[in-house]
Order: sequence, then structure tokens, then C-alpha cells
Amino acid sequence: MGPPRTTSPVAGQNQRGDPSAAEAARAFDQLPFGMLLVDAAGAIRHANPACAELLGHAPADLTRQTLADLIHPSDDSALDLQFERLVRGEISSLHGEHRFSHADESPLWVQVGARSFESADDTSLFVLQLANIETHKKAEEALIYTEKRWRFALQSARQGVWDYDYRTDSIFYSDGWRRIRGYSPDEWVDGATAAWHSRIHPDDLPVVKANIDRQEQSDDTFEGLEYRERRKDGSYVWILSRGRAVEWTDAGEPLRTIGTDTDITHLKMVEQELDREKERLRIILSSVADGMISVNAEGLVDFMNAAAEQLTGVSAAAARGEPIEAIFRLQDHTSGAPMDCPVRSSLAQGVPIRVEDDAELISHDGTRRDIRCTAAPVLGSADDVLGAVLIFQDMTQSRALQRQLAHTASHDPLTDLTNRAAFEKALARTIAEARETGKPSCLIFIDLDHFKPVNDTAGHAAGDALLKRVAQTIRDCCRSHDTVARIGGDEFAVILDCCPEENGLQVGQKIVRAISALAFDWAGKTHRVSASAGLTIITPEPPSAIGFLGEADAACYAAKAEGRGRIISYGEAIAGQP
Repeated sequence: MGPPRTTSPVAGQNQRGDPSAAEAARAFDQLPFGMLLVDAAGAIRHANPACAELLGHAPADLTRQTLADLIHPSDDSALDLQFERLVRGEISSLHGEHRFSHADESPLWVQVGARSFESADDTSLFVLQLANIETHKKAEEALIYTEKRWRFALQSARQGVWDYDYRTDSIFYSDGWRRIRGYSPDEWVDGATAAWHSRIHPDDLPVVKANIDRQEQSDDTFEGLEYRERRKDGSYVWILSRGRAVEWTDAGEPLRTIGTDTDITHLKMVEQELDREKERLRIILSSVADGMISVNAEGLVDFMNAAAEQLTGVSAAAARGEPIEAIFRLQDHTSGAPMDCPVRSSLAQGVPIRVEDDAELISHDGTRRDIRCTAAPVLGSADDVLGAVLIFQDMTQSRALQRQLAHTASHDPLTDLTNRAAFEKALARTIAEARETGKPSCLIFIDLDHFKPVNDTAGHAAGDALLKRVAQTIRDCCRSHDTVARIGGDEFAVILDCCPEENGLQVGQKIVRAISALAFDWAGKTHRVSASAGLTIITPEPPSAIGFLGEADAACYAAKAEGRGRIISYGEAIAGQP
């Protein structure tokens, strides 16, 4: 047991413990993923080698450019506008997929995360990260290397021997003991207990006095005394002192104790540097916009950065030691079914596991976020799995936009029914399924009767409102998996999957009756319309979607010719021709 460690401010840090821009730059240079320090004007203050390698530039070339220079001309993601919002404080962080310019002028897609960086010199800077899933592995290797240096320092340390006699309160010091403290081998050193205490650093003396009895009693659980002792020149050296009693009185009181003193100053310097490196790494990881979680070989959480805390709704302190699946819970966006934990899969298989699409992270406050994540194993020197690292990004906004664009591309903007282009694709799929399974489906073509007078007398706004009512009426008459589309001004079509002709006619009659029953009120006047419909059976032949649509249209025309407000099948229409 040693004295309590004293701490002093790390050079380049302010009272909050923030690193300076220069310290951050040096730390970034050791990271295997791309990092940029950018000021509020977009000027690149520092680029680490990994970033330079990624973009094909020399680091010095990058620092002569701005963030806008790195954005490829073909990029339309408005990264520069988002960065301006970050600078103004409108958003706390940003991330997304953007195209940067490689040195050969080719576009390069990168995942960019950014947030503000608090520096000791109060410079307004921002950290940009190009995500790399090897981050934690590289960081761990750096820590292992530092720990090896620490062990090497212990093995190479000089030692001195001392022999204390309680009867005379005197102590023998070896030549090595003197050299540690800057004395010549034959120089006299006062060996009295009071003289020894006078050389111990005042901050360490209470701990030494409180634990010296454990050394005298040869306590096997006692690791030794760690303290600072003044050298001859007035400087202090860190000492690790271990000793045991070798002679006792008949009553069991110690008469003589022998031990060794080891100069652990270098070890202490390494230890302090390690603490500083860990603090720098903590600050860097806290500044990264992506969520990061590391687990041990058993899948228990041992680290979470600030972004991971925010996304999961669990603090790092509460998550430490908990199973990863209790903290990081995924479900399928479409079905809502729980998904396998990618970290567990990575630990079991020993390979990286990527989850790209349709994954939702369920926060502990119930919030659901679309995410993309990668879990990678951390391997030891013998390729044994030491743990795993999980990196994940919040994709909620980008996926919502993608879904919105996909919906807009396939749906009619007025009625929100399937549009004609998407309907023709659905019809082609139904024809292919009929060819594979032999099961028929029905196609119904619907044309409104008396719609034009409503449009002409009440106006287009009334016509649009009426079309919405009709669209919802048709939708209500069909099954949830049937395809209902608006394919023209007042023309609609329905695909009834795996539906025989008799049932299809029943559904068509239901639609016609429901539309005829509509009472549409507008500007104090009630308007009524009806509908004519034609039905055809989708069979393996003919293979043309246009052909089936033409048959249903022809049947609808026959229904109009017979008085409107009814449905006729294509076979009935053909049979009724002269």
C-alpha cells in the first residue's frame, strides 16, 4: 500500500481539464481514423495522418485548405450549411454521408461526424471524424504498449538494500540505496528514524507512518510503501519500499527488519503519462459524434462515450458491468421483432458484424431511433477475443427522408393512393406470381360517373376533395394487402391478390354501391356521383400488364354502355358483343 497520489494540472489544460488545440492535434495524430480540427470559418487547423491518407493528401496540404475545399462539386448534401448551423450553435452535433474530393479529384464517400471542441486556450474549434471501426483496437494497442513500457521500467529499476535495528534505532544503507538518492557510496547518511522522516515528502509522511507497522509485522497482504524522498540535491525521488522482520523478541516484537528500496520515479512518470493519455483519449471519444461502447470478453460494458449515453438513455456509470444486450436493444423497424445483438454475434464469431438497414435502437426512455452500427471483436496477440467495440450512428432523419422520398415516388400526391407507375409494377408482379403459382387474381378498373359537373360547377377544390373521399371509400372496401391506385383524373384501379372472379365481382359491387351512396356536401350543396367498373382475371397469359388493363377498361366501358353504376366482367362484356 502506498501513499495517496498527488495530482497536478496537466500542461496545456485549463481548470476544467480541457486540452489545448495543440494537445488535441498530437492526440489525433495517433488515431487510426480520420480527424480534422476546423475553426469557425471552416479553415482546417489540423489533419491527422489517417485523414491525409484517406483523402490522398499530405497533412500540410490539408491545413492550407478549408472544409469547403474538401467537399466534392457533385456533393449535394449541404454539409457546409450544416456546419454553419453547428458554428452558430443551432445544433449540438452533425453527422451524415458526404462526398469529399480525393487528391486525384475523384469523389470519395465518407461518414462525417462533428461537434464543438472545448480547448484550453478558448479557441472556437470543431472536431470532424471520418469513422473507422478499428478505433478502439488501435487505442487498446496503444495502451498495451504503454503498459509494457511500465513493466519494463519496473524490471530495469535499480534497487538499494536497507537493514534497520530497532534496538539502536540505526539503519544500514547499501551503496545502491545511496546512489538512488544521489550520495556517493561511502558518504555518511543519518540512519535515525527522525532523519528518515525528515527526508520524506510532507504529503507522503502521514501515509508512511500509518502503514509502517504493517511492514514491521510482515503483513503478507501489504504491497509496500510508495513515497517521495528528498535526494541530496533537494529533488525528490519516488521510492517503493518493501521489507520484512527477520528477528523478534520472545514476545514477538520485531528487533530487525531488512528490505529493499526501488527507484520508481520513471514508473511514476510513465503512470502519470498513462493517466494523461487516458484522459486525452476520454476527451477525444467524448467529442466524437458517433456512439461508442466497448465490452469485455463476457459481453459486459466497460466503456461508453457521451454520444452512446445520449442515444441509449443510460449513463456510463450505470451501464458499466451490465450485459450489452441490456443497454443496446435493437428491433426490426418493419415488424417490431427483437433483433440479435450484433456485439454478441461478433464475440461468438470473432468477425465484424454490420447492421445497415431497418434497425431501431430502443432507448431506455422509450425513444426509438433508426441506427446503423458495426460491432468488431478486439483480438489479443494470440488472436483470442478480449472483447468487442460497437460504433453506431443515429440515422433517424436520413432514413425518414428516404422513406418519405420513396413514398412520394410511388403514391399519388392528392389521394395518397398508389400512383400509375407503381401500380403497373405491382400488376407486373401479380402477373409473374400468377405464372408461378397458377392462382388467379382480379383487376378492377373504376371510372367515376357525373364527376365533371361537380368539377365544373363547384370548382377544382371541390373536385379534389371529392376524389379524396372516393379514394378512401375504395380503400375501405378492399383488404389491407390489396393494391388501390389512382391511374388518371377520375379513374382508379384495384388489384385483388389471389382472388377468384366471383369474389372479385362482389368486391367491385361493394365499391360501386359505396361510391353511389356518397353524399358530398360543398358550399351548402350536396353532390352525388356514381361509378362504373370493369373486372378482368389476371392469369399467366397474356403476359402484358397493358393487355389486362385494357381488358378491365373495356369491361368498364361496357358497364357505362349498360347504364352506369354497375360492374361487368371482361368475359361478360365479350359475351354480350354482337
